[in-house]
Amino acid sequence: MQPLSGLRVVDLADEKGELCGRLLADLGAEVIRVEPPEGAFSRRLPPFAPDGETSLYFGFRNAG
Repeated sequence: MQPLSGLRVVDLADEKGELCGRLLADLGAEVIRVEPPEGAFSRRLPPFAPDGETSLYFGFRNAG
C-alpha cells in the first residue's frame, strides 16, 4: 500500500509546480490536473516525441 493511496488532489500548478503533482501520484494519490483553456504552457516546451506534437517535458512531469 502506498502512503497517499485514497487521497485525491486537485493540481492547479503551472510549469514551475507541476512536478509536485507527479510526486504525489507516485506516492499513490489520485491527481486531477486542471489546466487553463489554452492548455498548460509546458505542453508547448521541447523536446517533443517523434510525432512532433507531444512534449516529453510535459509527459514526464505529468505522468500518473
